Amino acid sequence: MQGHNLDIKKNSNGILAQKLNVWGGLECTLNRVANDYFSQMHRNGHDGRLCDLERFESLGISAIRYPVLWELIAPYGPDSADWSWTDARLPDLRARGITTIAGLMHHGSGPLHTSLIDSSFPEHLAVFAGAVAKRYPWIEYYTPVNEPLTTARFSGLYGAWYPHGHDDGVFIQALLNQCRAIVLSMRAIREINSNAKLIQTDDLSKTYSTPEMSDLADFYNERRWLSWDLLCGKVGPDHPLWKYLIGAGTDPSQILWFRKNTCPPEIIGVNYYITSERWLDHRVKRYSKHCLTNYQGYRFVDIEPARVLATPTPGIAPLLAEAWERYRLPLAVTEAHIGAHREDQLRWLLEIWESAKHSQQQGIDICAVTVWALLGSYDWNSLVTECKGYYEPGPFDVRFAIPRPTAIATLMRELALGSAPSHPVLKGHGWWRREGRFSCPPVATRTAVTSLHSARVKTGEEIVQPILITGATGTLGYAFARMCQQRNLAFIVLTRQQMDISVRVSVERAIAQYRPWAIVNASGYVNVDNAENDVERCFRENTIGPSILADICARDGIRLLTFSSDLVFNGEQRHPYVESDEIFPLNVYGRSKAKSEQEVLGRYADSLIVRTSAIFGPWDRYNFITQGLKALAEDRPFVSANDITVSPTYVPDLVHASLDLLIDGASGMWHLTNGQSTTWMDLILKAADKAGIDAGSLVPRSGDQLEYIAPRPPYSALSSERAILLPTLDDALDRYLHMVKDDAVDVRKSKKSALA
Repeated sequence: MQGHNLDIKKNSNGILAQKLNVWGGLECTLNRVANDYFSQMHRNGHDGRLCDLERFESLGISAIRYPVLWELIAPYGPDSADWSWTDARLPDLRARGITTIAGLMHHGSGPLHTSLIDSSFPEHLAVFAGAVAKRYPWIEYYTPVNEPLTTARFSGLYGAWYPHGHDDGVFIQALLNQCRAIVLSMRAIREINSNAKLIQTDDLSKTYSTPEMSDLADFYNERRWLSWDLLCGKVGPDHPLWKYLIGAGTDPSQILWFRKNTCPPEIIGVNYYITSERWLDHRVKRYSKHCLTNYQGYRFVDIEPARVLATPTPGIAPLLAEAWERYRLPLAVTEAHIGAHREDQLRWLLEIWESAKHSQQQGIDICAVTVWALLGSYDWNSLVTECKGYYEPGPFDVRFAIPRPTAIATLMRELALGSAPSHPVLKGHGWWRREGRFSCPPVATRTAVTSLHSARVKTGEEIVQPILITGATGTLGYAFARMCQQRNLAFIVLTRQQMDISVRVSVERAIAQYRPWAIVNASGYVNVDNAENDVERCFRENTIGPSILADICARDGIRLLTFSSDLVFNGEQRHPYVESDEIFPLNVYGRSKAKSEQEVLGRYADSLIVRTSAIFGPWDRYNFITQGLKALAEDRPFVSANDITVSPTYVPDLVHASLDLLIDGASGMWHLTNGQSTTWMDLILKAADKAGIDAGSLVPRSGDQLEYIAPRPPYSALSSERAILLPTLDDALDRYLHMVKDDAVDVRKSKKSALA
């Protein structure tokens, strides 16, 4: 029967979890900005992929927060509703044994004819809720309105979403309307299904502050409970925020209505993000201007504590205790997600899971942790007010023709089965607990900060498996070491003297010494022209070495990442090459890479091979862009090919994407570039234009005129049939120019000179 998969039983407190369950959540926000709707399900493709349900089942989840959205199904009323989408999916979930928690609005404001401040909004939603219950009477769990307090803030106070209010009155009216809609919706549902239960979600926030901002922090910390307080009938003249609510012009009868029409949740759903906690500081000069805000007569900074406080905050565990003490109702973490590199996504989920387990041990009734979002999310860095393509993967990455499982999916299955989390990267702390996380001089506080995660003590017996990185002196080797350090990934970077990959005994000795979980082969012969007369060495470093690594990694179960090149292609086609295109190298270097690909995948099919092209980065003085901009800035001639087309690749982007794929256990051939096909000449012109440098000394030449020793393909641009994972070239160049220092190109000085 529907609901049994929640593994819950009745006790004196209502509902008690027998174990901590893994739930899943599908990001399905359908928010309105002016008259435009922004649909996450359209962006992530789930609206057209029924096969996703099988993927969700593979995660081991017992329940899923699933959209049955008013605006999509019945925007003109239940009489004209189109149930075909949910008819195809809800029974399927039921057949798979996954309990549905039906969400009727997710950061929405209703169809075009209504809004969050329309007095008839609650009744309209309730009519739809009744229609849902009538069509699917076996659904037992509902969230009629997701995060009513958060939605009211974004819609009524901050003006981000419709109806774009900017004052307390609009915020309060939007909140009251949503909460009333929840009460009326559950009433309509229960008229059909008396066993229906409310799981009411909202952001579980916490605000810290300087002493000078303590009054406002106290207000925020009281306001965070308002949606649950209203539903539980706790708001009246004795409530700490009564004067605030009435002072904004609210009719007292609207508030007192909830005391006569209580609708306490069967489960309080708490959503928790790195942005859920806030730090308020009156010392505005310490911070960048984008952090400044004004409210209730204060001018102050409102920022995540992780970026400011010298000692990290305790995390979610004490907040769960606060919610339990306030309501004594069963809890579930109904959203757990962080937008970060893969290892920190894993660490965040594990930290919340361990905090929930610890809370259970302390007698708190908590039944589940919900992994959010199963298909990732789009453009939440702009509060979903724009479509810029900023994507945060979840257990599945939808930038692929077929959504690809990430390492989060593996961790979910382990948690669901009660297995010990196995990924080696979990031994490190997340960025929110590391040095280097600060965006301003750190602030010392007296906040008690003992937490389950930060209190771990590493013993002498603990084995931290590193990533072994070859090519210590090369561009890629240096970049991988730098990025691993930044991401708190244990690593050892080795010179050829420490591990010669072309000598089997040398590789075996290093592996026995360091016991890595992965090897990144960032070494190799790189001089394309010299390779024509240095064939033996080129093949030894580019082919024999990676082949030996593949043999040993296959034997020992070690993940392997190695690199290939666009020069495996002959350049006869005039559209970007993808992974499955036939290779036909024109020079010795290209042949050494082509042979390496064949040998590595033949010996170890689970190897990860990345083809890339025309790399440039902020730490390498000798790449094409750095050399070109330096010459142009000094008004020296710089020769560039105007008929050879490549796909430039920014090294930090390449390394980050490669590490994410390695952590996910990806294998096979991948093309990773910043996407744009361009000639070398057009590339330097674009970079010079962005840097404000006069390109008058640029000397265009054809490839034939450059007198290369090794023949070059006239066209070797790369694309991917698997996924486009790197940002655009324009975005990459902007970040490159921001990072380069005086010893390469002083961008700021160049721009000033150009404007003078």
